[in-house]
Amino acid sequence: MHSEWSWDTTAASMERTCARALHIGLPAVAFTEHFDHTVWRIAVDGPYKMDNLTRLADDDGVLTPPVFDSQGYLAAVERCRELFPGLRILSGVEVGEPHWHAEPVGRVLAGGGFDRVLGSLHCLPDRGSFAEPWLIFPHRDAREVMREYLGAVATMAAMDGVFEVLAHIDYPLRFWPAQTAGVFDPADFEEEFRHALRITAGSGRALEVNTRLPMDATILRWWHQEGGEAITFGSDAHTPDAVGHGFAAAAHMAEAYGFRPGADRHALWGRVD
Repeated sequence: MHSEWSWDTTAASMERTCARALHIGLPAVAFTEHFDHTVWRIAVDGPYKMDNLTRLADDDGVLTPPVFDSQGYLAAVERCRELFPGLRILSGVEVGEPHWHAEPVGRVLAGGGFDRVLGSLHCLPDRGSFAEPWLIFPHRDAREVMREYLGAVATMAAMDGVFEVLAHIDYPLRFWPAQTAGVFDPADFEEEFRHALRITAGSGRALEVNTRLPMDATILRWWHQEGGEAITFGSDAHTPDAVGHGFAAAAHMAEAYGFRPGADRHALWGRVD
């Protein structure tokens, strides 16, 4: 989840998130804050305009992510650990496109202090710059964009080290253009999904079951079949009230497709053959 230390949040609070987690019975939380370097183009009007992004973009809709204050963030984590001793609080970052920014990412991660590091792909090359998938859908075939996205995920997952969990492999579905591309069916992209999952599993990484949207169970089944050893759950919450959203359903699905919690209730869920 994210707190006020993620640059795209406007109503987040680490302390209120911890209080909410305790209230709903979560044994642990991981604040994986956005850590981005890619400069990309966003929508300044229309259906894909997002106020939390436009406030940071220039007049042409070009967004340059702010510098991540890792020391300030880690100090805030320590304060919350003192305030909420009954909650296991993990520190972390969600690194955007780490394979494109190995040097600056490496410098920050070398300083240590992060319990969990996620790797995520938010953007693809587009018209001489970069853009999120839904800004590309209007002028390219959505199925082609989805295949390109999954190919880029496989490329990212093939890199050595840096991150331990692959975040939201189904990211483009958040604004899938069903009216023009039809209802999304993962079977239409089975080869591409399986390739990205196989590369991720072979790297020893875990797969995030991101509950911002319910993950299609087919993807989790393929993850198990391609040798995936572990999963983690991410609400991708940007506000305290969204913490743990969809976790109960996701946990039931994970158990149905071969993953279980271990003796350590704070750890990743492991594969059961």
